Amino acid sequence: MDVFLLGMQEIITINVMLAIIFGAVLGVSIGSIPGLEPAGVIAILLPMTFAMDPLPGVTLLLGVYGGAWYGGAIPAILMNTPGTPVAVLTTYDGYPMTKKGQGKKALSIAYSSSFVGGIISVLSLIFLAPILSQVATLFGSTEFAMLAALGMIFVVMAHYKQAFSAAMMLGLGIFFGSIGIDRSYNTMTYTFEQEWLYGGVPLVPTVIGLFAMSQAFVLLSQKGNDSQVTKYEGEGRFSGMLVVWKYKWTAFRSAALGVLMGLLPGVGEFGSQFFSYTLAQKFSKTPEKFGNGAEEGLIASETSNNAVTASVMIPLLAFGIPADALMAMLLSVFMVHNYIPGPTLFAEHPEFISGLYISIFLINIVAFLYLTFSSKLIVNLTRIRGRFIGAIILILGFIGSYSQNYQFSDALIALGFAIFGYILKREQIPAVPIILGLVLGPVFLTRVKQALGVSNGDFAIFVERPISLTLLIMIIVSITLFVVTLVKDSKK
Repeated sequence: MDVFLLGMQEIITINVMLAIIFGAVLGVSIGSIPGLEPAGVIAILLPMTFAMDPLPGVTLLLGVYGGAWYGGAIPAILMNTPGTPVAVLTTYDGYPMTKKGQGKKALSIAYSSSFVGGIISVLSLIFLAPILSQVATLFGSTEFAMLAALGMIFVVMAHYKQAFSAAMMLGLGIFFGSIGIDRSYNTMTYTFEQEWLYGGVPLVPTVIGLFAMSQAFVLLSQKGNDSQVTKYEGEGRFSGMLVVWKYKWTAFRSAALGVLMGLLPGVGEFGSQFFSYTLAQKFSKTPEKFGNGAEEGLIASETSNNAVTASVMIPLLAFGIPADALMAMLLSVFMVHNYIPGPTLFAEHPEFISGLYISIFLINIVAFLYLTFSSKLIVNLTRIRGRFIGAIILILGFIGSYSQNYQFSDALIALGFAIFGYILKREQIPAVPIILGLVLGPVFLTRVKQALGVSNGDFAIFVERPISLTLLIMIIVSITLFVVTLVKDSKK
């Protein structure tokens, strides 16, 4: 109770409350605009959060992240165009309901499902993160090295149909992470005597370029990309909660899958949506309705993707291992303020952890209420011209990448990654593995060096410790099963 009261004191400040409201509203608005990805906007906001206190800065980014998944349902349901990449399955049953004149009801179901998934996700974070952080006290260099390796492998496996491309991008990210001064031996690595590379490849300009500015190029290159006229009609705004209650077991099962998938690096919303939707159809009494306006399908899709939003923070808070690109950005906010994720964070800053829990809980409430009472107004955002959005993003991207260190080289790095990211988007090659390779690669290499230093170069240290050996077995089993599955599919 004392920790809860400390958390309440943390959030009852004008800065935190504004971060909660502004983040949620901005996230919902971003999600409702087709073509505007939340990762890009979060990347632009990232440098600004470095100048804020830790809790408002993290809350702002999480508000945009969580709110976008709420808002992504609007164009998916009304226009058959996903507002966010994870809203693809929402179109399967949401848009058919709109064509039947049930657009308002479909949106209400989506909002209610997202709220249920979000709250369950927050509860999982509250209960699981402290437990796993205690497990982390048993970790040494070997365990963290194996955990980082397992995370990188999961990232590749998550891109099942693009495993080779994802592995290449992961390797490229690891290479970028090795550039700069090697502090273990105090030597230069791949700097080619260029002073602007001594500090390594900076995360913020890289993220801004790959996710924000590359998307701006995509929007600017499109012709005649005005959004469609939308129809907002049907039953009352609160009818969706009754439908979710009617299919409460579908919602609970989907939320549980979302929480589980959030714990696995690189899997996240896409994996949880796929499994939740498949299971919902399997256990449904009317599976033939799926894809034609099934309320259960809509619930499964929206509950599962929002159940990931808080649970994905568990590996970050407990072990300091980011599960996706956004968590890598959040990690940089923590590090700037010297808040080191792991057991020490829970022990040294319990008021911050408690305030973070309450903030995420309030973000879900603000997003739900804002959408419930302002949907008719938010729908108009779907009509904004894509080229106008692209131009704004490009300008803000240059400003954001330059403003972190006020170095022109950072803006050029962002531009280089923007061009590279644009090529990746056109070729449909995943960019997320680059970021996770950039973040997890140095963790893996540093921890391996530390472990080998302790053992005088004996690799047996990785199998002598029980937790390290368990993680190593998980790595071997995961790779084996993945390769076997690929071989079977190739034969088919």
